[in-house]
Amino acid sequence: MLIIAERINSSRKAIAESVLSGDADVIRHEAKIQAHAGADYIDVNAGAFIKEELARLKWIVEVVQDAVSLPLCIDSPDAKVIDGILPLLDKPPMINSITLEPSRLEPILPLAVKYKAKVIALCQSSKGMAETADQKVRMAHELVEKAEQAGLPRDLLHVDPLVYPVATSPLSAVAALEAIERIKKEIPGVHTICGLTNVSYGVPERKLINRTFLVAAIVRGLDSAILDPTDKKLFGSMKAALAVMGEDEYCLEFIEAYRAERIA
Repeated sequence: MLIIAERINSSRKAIAESVLSGDADVIRHEAKIQAHAGADYIDVNAGAFIKEELARLKWIVEVVQDAVSLPLCIDSPDAKVIDGILPLLDKPPMINSITLEPSRLEPILPLAVKYKAKVIALCQSSKGMAETADQKVRMAHELVEKAEQAGLPRDLLHVDPLVYPVATSPLSAVAALEAIERIKKEIPGVHTICGLTNVSYGVPERKLINRTFLVAAIVRGLDSAILDPTDKKLFGSMKAALAVMGEDEYCLEFIEAYRAERIA
């Protein structure tokens, strides 16, 4: 299970304020606690600074790479921003994200190929976001086809079928779960991913909804997720689900996480 740590995102007030003030200690702390919690990639986002995104993201990248040795997930829809960041990275990154929209697909795929980057691919086109399982699976096939035509192997592609808040779209989680299972079966070698917190927007006890959806998604074949690894209940649910599904032989990873006090 590949974990992309989500906390260094400029949509969070504390992160935006630290970037504006140049307070590197806040960014370093966030990077370190997420690395310690078990992240595989650190997502970095400066999208709140629309006209200054590239400059602000360069600063964040410099601080994070100085703090931890993990690879980064570059979180921007802007190919120019991604192109400006990729040469600065110490390790092969992940790009978050592409869609079937030509303005995002065509300039970003060549960059992913050049830098051997993993890519998050959203089931979204210029006509809108996929809602039904059939739409999600169809777009997943198109995304994989486009990626392979550009020279990106499918094992570098992480398809996000998109899940919407269950508070306003009651069957969205069901559609996403079905799509995850079908994508894994119909497109061998490709990975699936989700931005976990979307599912719980607008309801109380959001973390409970998040944990429940994550376990259900793992059962269907989800093998990567964008989440907060410092949430010990969430992390514990994930590790338990992987153990139950036979993805953690002899529960060694679960035991290791328990001993490291990463789960609650």
